[in-house]
Amino acid sequence: MGKTIGAALSSLFTNSTDDGGRGEEHVSPWMKEANMNQEKLAKLQAQVRIGGKGSARRKKKVVHRTATADDKKLQFSLKKLGVNNISGIEEVNMFTNQGTVIHFNNPKVQASLAANTFTITGHAETKQLTEMLPGILNQLGADSLTSLRRLAEALPKQATDGKAPIATVEEEDDDVPDLVENFDEASKDEAN
Repeated sequence: MGKTIGAALSSLFTNSTDDGGRGEEHVSPWMKEANMNQEKLAKLQAQVRIGGKGSARRKKKVVHRTATADDKKLQFSLKKLGVNNISGIEEVNMFTNQGTVIHFNNPKVQASLAANTFTITGHAETKQLTEMLPGILNQLGADSLTSLRRLAEALPKQATDGKAPIATVEEEDDDVPDLVENFDEASKDEAN
C-alpha cells in the first residue's frame, strides 16, 4: 500500500523479474508502443506548425455549413416522421404575444398527425396586427381581440399627443341586433 501512483504505473509497464541481482528490467511491449506513439505524436505536431520551431500552430479549419445541408437534414427527419403534404392552403398567420403576425403567403404545409408535427415552409413576413386588420378579424381568438381593443384604446391617446386626433373606435355589441323589418315581404315585392 505504500506505493505511489507513479510507481504503480511504472510497474504496469515494466516486468521486474528475479534476474539474480543484476538490476535489469525488461520493458514490456506496451511501454515500447507508448514510446512509439509519443514519437508519432511529436511528428504530427511538427507537421501542423506554419513556421519553424517555436511558432504558433495553425488554427483548426472551421467547416461552414450551408443552408442546403440543414434543409436536407430537416427533410430527412420529416421523411422519417412520415409527413404528408396538405394542399389548398393559401395563407398562414401566426400571432405572437407582442402584437405582431408572422404571415406566410402560399406556404408549403406538411403534417404528421401521429407525431403531432406540422411544418410550414415558405417566405415569411413579420407584420403588425393593425396592417392586416380588415381580413384577419375572423382568425383572431378571444385573447387577441382583447389585445386589439387595448391597442385601439391606446391609438387615440397617441394621436392626441401627436399631430391630429383620430376618430374613436366604437365598441362592438356582442348581441344579435333586433329584427326591425320583415325581409321576406321586401323580397316578394322585388320579385313582382
